[in-house]
Amino acid sequence: MSGVEVAVRSFAELDVATAYDAWRLRQDVFVIEQDCPYPDLDGRDREPTTRHVLLHEDDVLLGYLRVLDDGDEARIGRVVLARAGRGRGLADLLMRAALAETGDRAVVLHAQSPLARWYATHGFAVAGPEFLEDDIPHLPMRREGR
Repeated sequence: MSGVEVAVRSFAELDVATAYDAWRLRQDVFVIEQDCPYPDLDGRDREPTTRHVLLHEDDVLLGYLRVLDDGDEARIGRVVLARAGRGRGLADLLMRAALAETGDRAVVLHAQSPLARWYATHGFAVAGPEFLEDDIPHLPMRREGR
């Protein structure tokens, strides 16, 4: 995909403009579009082991997720694409980059329920009952270590 770049950064490696764009994208989609006010800035972005996966197209941030270190397993969260990036396979690029960061460890995430099939294409399986998180149905999912 011409003009598309995926980068992985620690918090310390994020420049101010990129950090702003990432937090703004999360707010635009999760808080405004999905009408889900929640405490997005939870302190985990700044952890030294957190990795921020950023997808830019022609210098515009279209996608983001973060990979957290939860000890024996990694946790993927805040998976988000701007409207302009949806339906083009860009989320697959983000997920492949995230999984490359997790190495051989097991990986967990909370998938919005309609996206469970997509996560399954990346090796995730439902690991428990559906639950509401911020009034949105989610499924716990897990990908076993390799």
